[in-house]
Amino acid sequence: MVTLKKIYTSIGLFFLIILLGIIGFTSWYTVDESEQAVLLTFGKIDEGIIDPGLHFKMPWPIQDVKKLSKETFSLQFGYREENGEVVEEFPEDTKMITGDENIVLADLVVQWKITDPGKFLYNAKDPENILYNATSASLRGVIGSSKIDDVLTSGKAEVEANVRDLLTKLMEDYDIGISILAVKLQDVELPNEEVRKAFTQVTDAREMMNTKINEANKYSNKRRQEAEGEKDAIISKAEGDRAARIEKAKGDVAVFNALYNEYKKHPEITRKRLVLETLDQVLPNADVYIMSDDGGTIKYLPIRPLEGNQVVPTPKQQDSERSGKNE
Repeated sequence: MVTLKKIYTSIGLFFLIILLGIIGFTSWYTVDESEQAVLLTFGKIDEGIIDPGLHFKMPWPIQDVKKLSKETFSLQFGYREENGEVVEEFPEDTKMITGDENIVLADLVVQWKITDPGKFLYNAKDPENILYNATSASLRGVIGSSKIDDVLTSGKAEVEANVRDLLTKLMEDYDIGISILAVKLQDVELPNEEVRKAFTQVTDAREMMNTKINEANKYSNKRRQEAEGEKDAIISKAEGDRAARIEKAKGDVAVFNALYNEYKKHPEITRKRLVLETLDQVLPNADVYIMSDDGGTIKYLPIRPLEGNQVVPTPKQQDSERSGKNE
């Protein structure tokens, strides 16, 4: 016969087994390498990020564990992508006005991760939605203070950097445990085909202008280098001429000093020698003779170099020839 005592005992044993099971299954937990966890004691954060491995705690409901991923997440602003393909676009989110009052469509990707699980879980109801709205505000603020040329061409890197800095500041102010790793603009384009075509033409013209400027600078540098080379060559030649003239002047001085010393020793001989040398320099092709008078008959001695085998007669032979002719 089943008594009331046995019923109470059975119920007590049942609850005891359940309690022991809860204690056994909730007194330990594991944290994977790709996870981070936060330990709660009566709903209050007791510990922050816990190292990977096996850990023990007080059984539920005294202590509880919340686990979050350590991976890097991607926020796709202005579109939704699945398996590498865009499956949905949000043009109303991406339509913005630049600082020079032009309309552009801009979307981007934000790389972020959870750095404080406690703040991510309990400082905001929907931190990812806050991140999305903060991204929109940051991008619109930067685009709104930029010119359309910078946004569409060479200023994209600066836009990305400014959006990253502004979004990082907002996340620090909101204090929701999120860190921004990178911001990358995906597409920045004009709203319709006609505007895109006109802007493309302007961009092509600007690129052609830059090309011509680069070519002109290249030609200018080439001509400048050639001019520098010619200048150096002229200077070098002038330096060589200067050195040669200095050496020649030194040689002339040495010759003059030598002549002067000889002149002091033998002035008459040196004077005649100088006269003859000067005549030879001034009249190189002239016939030079040494003349003398002797009793009415002029005798001369040609000193021009002999030409061929012609024999020049001596003064006596010349007198004999004259006497024969007179007879």
